Amino acid sequence: MTTQTAPAAAPGLRLGNLEVATPVVLAPMAGITNAAYRRLCAEQGAGLYVCEMITSRGLVEGDERTLNMLVFDEAETTRSVQLYGSDPVHVGKAAEILCAEHGVDHIDLNFGCPVPKVTRKGGGGALPWKRGLLAEILEHAVASASRYGVPVTMKTRKGIDDDHLTYLDAGRIAEQAGCAGIALHGRTVAQAYSGRADWDAIAELVAHVDIPVLGNGDIWEAADAVRMVEQTGAAGVVVGRGCLGRPWLFRDLAAAFAGEQVATLPTLGEVRSMMRRHAELLCRHMGEERGCKEFRKHVSWYLKGFAAGGTARRSLGLVSTLADLDALLADLDPDEQFPSAALGAPRGRQGSPRSRVVLPEGWLDDSDGRGSGNPEDTVETDGG
Repeated sequence: MTTQTAPAAAPGLRLGNLEVATPVVLAPMAGITNAAYRRLCAEQGAGLYVCEMITSRGLVEGDERTLNMLVFDEAETTRSVQLYGSDPVHVGKAAEILCAEHGVDHIDLNFGCPVPKVTRKGGGGALPWKRGLLAEILEHAVASASRYGVPVTMKTRKGIDDDHLTYLDAGRIAEQAGCAGIALHGRTVAQAYSGRADWDAIAELVAHVDIPVLGNGDIWEAADAVRMVEQTGAAGVVVGRGCLGRPWLFRDLAAAFAGEQVATLPTLGEVRSMMRRHAELLCRHMGEERGCKEFRKHVSWYLKGFAAGGTARRSLGLVSTLADLDALLADLDPDEQFPSAALGAPRGRQGSPRSRVVLPEGWLDDSDGRGSGNPEDTVETDGG
């Protein structure tokens, strides 16, 4: 395993009365950041590990699927949940339920999702265009959570596209509403996950507000996170796709922000041990059959760049028991070195920029109104 020297130690992250030793947040990702994965990442290093995003309407109405997502590992000392909603009353009530009934310590509100089925109803990254609605939602959430001493933050993007930017207004509104911080993904909705994240926009937002700003976008290695904080003045970073198949990234991040040497390039033997631990935790929370099925999606991310052949990859992608997994992992060469070509490379979805963001009719005509539609009907979270 090779090492590289990190810069001087960075301070931790403070969001209201919540203190996080390492200024790193795991972004919610649908089907990824369940209790098992959050524990796996937390075992690597300190940070704030956020539950998969849930809808406020689903929570208020007691939807079984929504409630099943609100599962926490016994080792989770800080319960963090990302909440999605477009109706201020629903969001406020949902925030109260999270605090009073689920012991949540931190609530993050999602206004960054670029998925067309969400933006076409005015939700996700489209919603901050309606300044009045954004303010009302944040005010309701903060009012409910503050009664329990729980900090509220929000996640957003630069804007709908380069001609309709919202992040500076969103930062001002978040601060005025009493939010404890704001995370900015340095891309527009139109960019989705394509191109490069605009770290200059993050720096501009830092200078624009007095609450902590977290930077998100293009953090593939620990050095990227440190560089982002140094360049932008952000209080911390949000990591999404960069940790797919690489939960040890949080170990590197903790070391880098502590001013210690950063361990990198695990051997395939170390990677397969991490794969086994991941599957074990999934099975513990979901049962062996479902846990193994959930694990399958992670195989290609873990083995990205390694020489493992197609037969091994296909077999691992069909694993149904831990015993089968053990047998298949044993066939992987434990001494194979980590593929350095995979370092610093994008992971997960990228895609192409969109020529047009799908929005409700007339959405851009009024930036101060409340909007219309019901974007909570169908939602997926993606790390924003």
